Amino acid sequence: MLTVTQEDLIAATAPVVAEHLNAITARFYPLMFERYPEVKSLFNQTHQASGGQARALAGAVLAYVGARHSREAVDRLLAPIVSKHVSLNILPEHYPIVGECLMAAIGEVLGDALTPDIADAWGALYGELADVLIAAERGLYGSFAATRGGWQGLRRFRIARLHDESSEIRSLYLAPLEGPLFSFTPGQYIGMRLVTPNGVIYRHYSLSHSPNDAFCRISVKRESHGQSSNYLHSLTVGDEIDLLPPGGVLTLGDNEGPVLLLSAGVGQTPMLPLLDAALAAGRQVIYLHAARDPEVHAFDDTLQALAAQYPEQMRYQVCYEQADPLPSHAHLGVIEREWLASQLVDANVSAEALEAFVIGPHGFMQAMIQTLTQLGVPVSHCHYEHFGPSIAITAEPTLA
Repeated sequence: MLTVTQEDLIAATAPVVAEHLNAITARFYPLMFERYPEVKSLFNQTHQASGGQARALAGAVLAYVGARHSREAVDRLLAPIVSKHVSLNILPEHYPIVGECLMAAIGEVLGDALTPDIADAWGALYGELADVLIAAERGLYGSFAATRGGWQGLRRFRIARLHDESSEIRSLYLAPLEGPLFSFTPGQYIGMRLVTPNGVIYRHYSLSHSPNDAFCRISVKRESHGQSSNYLHSLTVGDEIDLLPPGGVLTLGDNEGPVLLLSAGVGQTPMLPLLDAALAAGRQVIYLHAARDPEVHAFDDTLQALAAQYPEQMRYQVCYEQADPLPSHAHLGVIEREWLASQLVDANVSAEALEAFVIGPHGFMQAMIQTLTQLGVPVSHCHYEHFGPSIAITAEPTLA
């Protein structure tokens, strides 16, 4: 627990640290990789190169400073971080490494302004945050390991089946080498450790099929320069990979109202289990998806079949940037406010009652959540999750 003096020092110096936090986090990662190269594989180097990981860390630190006196706010802030950590097998011994390198980066950036007392205060704050994360992660590790098919750390799976869903997306059906399959909550992702020709990397992929006793499934878009996606697309039936526990907070909950599933590109992968769960619960579903063209659009046949099976419960529409011919369930263009509003009207759904799940690139999620709130969907009813580093999304319109 921080002392009164340390609390005062944190409050007094927080604006200065915030001003330099991007520089601090940008220095932190290279410093940590230099001192502790064994942890580098835990981090997506594409996100490192883009600066996304550093910005996400800076945002999380600032948000924790503002939220730390509210347990509810802290739990809400840290839940996505805890899930990702569990799916990377982050352990208590990793936290001193981060603390050492973070304080060293603060010292380099702030120089003489970082007095010993101020350093002690921020070190104590980091220690407090680390303790909260370790406790939460210990709880998740233990609860999942105690379930049927659950485990902690790595578990070996083999590829039981492969299926090309589109010209870009391939599904991998995975079965455990030993023991029963695990259970997960629709909307979650799975962590994996991949031993590629270029080294070991850790990644997360959404579970794209509802829980069952035979297999779990991921559906991977092949990126031209994607180290993990190209490796996964090179695998064949019978090959083996290591999985880590599932995580993620993009789940339906116990609400009973109508659901909007709004996705772009490969962002639809977590939507498929969410759709199954919503239909099974008897909830009305509007499923809207944006794709470049029919050739790259995955799972269209599956979704059309479900829409035909549940004609009174499910509405399914697609936006293609280009398509010739244009399917009857498709709109040419991108998802815009007027078209989105018309979908709610045609489904006879009240925006105030709608629970919306939005997945895709950050810009897409930002634009869609702003549009939904303008149409009357409460911001508390808008749910999203980043595939990569978490970046804050605001419901307020941004200036061009």
